[in-house]
Amino acid sequence: MRAVTPRESSKCHFTKQHTVSCGICTMFPSCMSILPRRNEPRPPRPGQTPVVLNVYDMYWTNWYTAGAGVGVFHSGVQVHGSEWAYGGHPYAFTGVFEITPRDERELGEQFRFRQSVHIGYTDFSEEEVRRLVTELGKQFRGDRYHLMNNNCNHFTSAFCLALCDKDIPAWVNRLAYVSSCVPFLQRCLPKEWLTPAALQQSLAVHSRSSSPITPQ
Repeated sequence: MRAVTPRESSKCHFTKQHTVSCGICTMFPSCMSILPRRNEPRPPRPGQTPVVLNVYDMYWTNWYTAGAGVGVFHSGVQVHGSEWAYGGHPYAFTGVFEITPRDERELGEQFRFRQSVHIGYTDFSEEEVRRLVTELGKQFRGDRYHLMNNNCNHFTSAFCLALCDKDIPAWVNRLAYVSSCVPFLQRCLPKEWLTPAALQQSLAVHSRSSSPITPQ
């Protein structure tokens, strides 16, 4: 048997260390090939259900925000064959609603399906998911909707964290984050886009201004 030289021994020890630690692999890219891939989703355990984020483009707002390098996206969470999302209305009850997964027609003509993102797996049964939706609806009421501060992506983030302890991708709600850092961006958008109350007031003003004057 050939004796191992000190240099070869050191090399073997270095390789063994890096199969369990990636502390300095950034300096040695070749080491990455022997490390397990951490980003690959693990297979579900028996009884678990996939949690999928469906993302849609909102063309009516992206026309204005594209120049700033951010988009306005709607998202919903698909689990147990249903997709759950959040929208605004002027009333003090839940704004969470259920649609057929990836059916942009149920959302409206200004929405276009963009992509699905696998988030993780959940142990919640369908009944437990519906109870969770009811509880989240107390926080995500229709009259509390705000395009920047409490929108559909804030809901899907909270929903995914509750279902599988994983958050949605940051780019989906980037405009809301940017607006919190750059307040003037929010002031550039029409107020009726931001909240359902502002939209209702705008529609009421428009209705009064366009209604014919009744002669006395």
